[in-house]
Amino acid sequence: MAAAPLTADFYRTMFDLTGQTVLLTGGYGHLGQAIAAGLLAQGARVVVLGRRQQAFTAAFGEGHERLHFVFCDVAEVASVQAAFRQSFDQYGAPSVLINNAFYSRGQQPDGLPDADFALGLDGSVGTAYRCLREVLPYLRVAGGGKIINVASMYGVVAPDFGAYADAPQFLNPPHYGAGKAAMIQLTKYFASYLGPENIQVNCVSPGAFPSDSVRQNTGFEGELRRRIPLGRVGEPQDLAGAFVFLSSAAANFVTGHNLVVDGGWTIR
Repeated sequence: MAAAPLTADFYRTMFDLTGQTVLLTGGYGHLGQAIAAGLLAQGARVVVLGRRQQAFTAAFGEGHERLHFVFCDVAEVASVQAAFRQSFDQYGAPSVLINNAFYSRGQQPDGLPDADFALGLDGSVGTAYRCLREVLPYLRVAGGGKIINVASMYGVVAPDFGAYADAPQFLNPPHYGAGKAAMIQLTKYFASYLGPENIQVNCVSPGAFPSDSVRQNTGFEGELRRRIPLGRVGEPQDLAGAFVFLSSAAANFVTGHNLVVDGGWTIR
C-alpha cells in the first residue's frame, strides 16, 4: 500500500522538535553548547548529561524551562544507567541520544603507553557504545528514535602534519583518529541492526572547530584556514544545523550516514 501523501503541515514543521526530549552528553563544552542551543531553538527539551553541574551553569546560566542537567559519568556503566533512568522518570522517554562526550590522555604518536591508548579509544568510541546500549530500552518502549554519534574528520583522513609543525601541542594523536574511525563504523553497524526497530543511527564528523584558547595561536589558525576550501575555521554555530536535521522528522529516512561538517577539508 502506498504511503499517504504528506500535507503542507509536514513541510512547515519537519524541523520542529517541540515535545521531543534529547539526551546530550558533553553538552556544556565548546561545541556542545551550540548543539544544545540549536535544539532548544527548535523547541526540544535538552537534557545535558555530564559530571560538572557548575560547568553546566557557567555555560548556560539558570532558569531555562527546557534545558536540564543530569549527572552522568559516561565512563561508568552504573552512572549511565542511573542518568537515563532519572531522565526518563523526570522528563519522559527520549526521542534522541547525542553521543558527544569525549576523553583522552596522551599525545605523542609513537610514545603512547598501552593504558593511554586504551583510555583514548574508550573515550572516543567506548562511551558511545555504552550510552547506545543503555538507551535502547527507552527508545524501544517509545517505538523508535534517533541516535547521533559525534566522530571527526580525523576518522576519515589522517592529520596534515604540516599544519602542526609550529604547534605540536594541538596535534590529534593516533588513538583519537582510530577511535573516531571506529565511531563511524559503529554508526553503520547499528544503523543496520536497529533499522527494523525504527531507530535511525547517524554520525556527525566536525572538521576544524578550534576553541578560543587554541585560536589565540593565530599562526596555527592560519595554517588551518589555508587547508580549508571555505577559507575559515568552523564556528560552533556552523555545527548546530546538522544536529537539528538529524534529530528531526526531516531525517526520518536517513540512517547510517556520516555527515561531515568541515568546510571542505576532506574533499581534497
